[in-house]
Amino acid sequence: MAINIPKRVVIKYLFDSIKPFNNFTVILALKEYARTNTTQMNFKFIHTIALIFSLLTGSTQDFNGYALYNSQNSSTAYLIDKLGNIAHSWSCNVNGNYAVLLKENGNIVRGGVYNNNQLNGAAIGGMIQEYDPNGNVVWDFVYSTSSYCQHHDIEIMPNGNVLFIAWEVKSTAELTAAGYDGASSSKWPTRIVEIQPDGFGSASVIWEWRIWDHLIQDFDSSKDNYGVVADHPELMDINAVDAPSGGPGGNSGDWFHVNGISYNESLDQIVFTARHASEFFIIDHSTTASEAATHTGGNSGQGGDFIYRWGNPTNYGASGTQMVPSAVHDPRWIKDDGRENGGFIQIFNNEGDNGNSTVDAIETPRDGYNYTITPGSAFGPASYTWRHDCIDNASGQSAHDKLSNGNTFVNLSQEYMYEVDQSGSVIWQYNAGPAKAFRYECTHPGVQILMGVDCNCDAGGSAYIDNCGDCVGGNTGLTECSGTVIEAISPSSVALFPNPSTGVFEFRGLGTMSDYSIEVTDVFGQSIIRTSNFSSIDLSNEDAGVYFVAVYIADINPIVKKVSILK
Repeated sequence: MAINIPKRVVIKYLFDSIKPFNNFTVILALKEYARTNTTQMNFKFIHTIALIFSLLTGSTQDFNGYALYNSQNSSTAYLIDKLGNIAHSWSCNVNGNYAVLLKENGNIVRGGVYNNNQLNGAAIGGMIQEYDPNGNVVWDFVYSTSSYCQHHDIEIMPNGNVLFIAWEVKSTAELTAAGYDGASSSKWPTRIVEIQPDGFGSASVIWEWRIWDHLIQDFDSSKDNYGVVADHPELMDINAVDAPSGGPGGNSGDWFHVNGISYNESLDQIVFTARHASEFFIIDHSTTASEAATHTGGNSGQGGDFIYRWGNPTNYGASGTQMVPSAVHDPRWIKDDGRENGGFIQIFNNEGDNGNSTVDAIETPRDGYNYTITPGSAFGPASYTWRHDCIDNASGQSAHDKLSNGNTFVNLSQEYMYEVDQSGSVIWQYNAGPAKAFRYECTHPGVQILMGVDCNCDAGGSAYIDNCGDCVGGNTGLTECSGTVIEAISPSSVALFPNPSTGVFEFRGLGTMSDYSIEVTDVFGQSIIRTSNFSSIDLSNEDAGVYFVAVYIADINPIVKKVSILK
């Protein structure tokens, strides 16, 4: 039986309860009351009232920044300020499929819905696009045929390349030969593809990883990939996932339903989430394209195999609690720059707490470029390391982030966006629910370019990032840390192009900097070249492989970039 509680009762309850408890606690209490009493309530109304209380009584934290989103099947991307006003928008020539990201030059990169897609599934895209602030297409790249198609998420890499998720079609005959039990229709296993803009309006594929190369099965000894599943957590059991009918992907080929991707530059690793597997996975990106199809090579020494996975140990025959009961979205490494849980992996766990959505952070058991595991056991940790219980439930998509001030940004798909402080109090809310949204602080160069603000969000302000990475000067009331004041160079903006190449690399992102030194080392740390103040380096006489280029500017830590030479 559904009971509608009068709003005046809810308001009185909130007024009476808000004094001893923060508004987040009240919301959770009301939700639990509604759940246990089979009561229907207007939770958006409750959240709004609680937010008003938070704003009236004051908050220990202050929201400062912008949110970027492009609703699915909309051709317009929006950047909104903390009041919900449209600060900037991009009118695009095709609808967006899922994610849009802001570059440091003020451009956006988005997934677009290609008009001639031959496959059809959840969050289908088929193309990647970059737009400048005026809405002009900088480049676009179509990845859509009857055999493969881009879908769901994208990631901009520090060198300007773009990672994206794609399907590849496998026939019933191929599935049967691979050891799949009961193949009756084609399936679309996952590809992860890296493209490099070519500077002429398009891009080219320079690296890819395929889950098809990393399968195992214990169903049929006469077929490929046969082995003991429990002995190989680095591989995917081809029969572990049974895509549900009627859900995202349904009886179509969207098999694992990979839906989110993130990249860690310092580790050169990729993390992705798979809805139907109820897991997230980490793979090594330092491999060559050929090594990615094998079980050796790369920093981890494991080629393209999983070097870590978490959420559902039954998929690889291990004991342990299934910490991701159902869907999972939006994996990301928390920036390790002093903020809370830096270096952890954070996910949107759609039904993490008895059917309620959570944002979970996991401290992975990392050992260098690998992750420890006891043979026969599940990857640790046994449970989440940190958890935020969301103020409402979202069955699909969604996003989140850990902000520099320790707050947590949450985008509940088809619901709203909000920010909570470290005590759990909602301090900002926007009542719109795109599939995926991202939060950008005013320290982001792209925000500063678009909005004409400094790192303190002051229009025309003079605050700047000092050598210690802090926003100082202007209206901040802070002074710069000790050290030589130099031109602000963001490590993420420095790149060598093209990468990989046959040996000649051009520096990009050093601005007007004219006094710096360069050192190139091999994977063993042996110095190859030492030079200074050159805009390019020539390594064409070196062997094919991976090298590290360090740029030394004044007395700050060097900016280190990895390059690959192909012969």
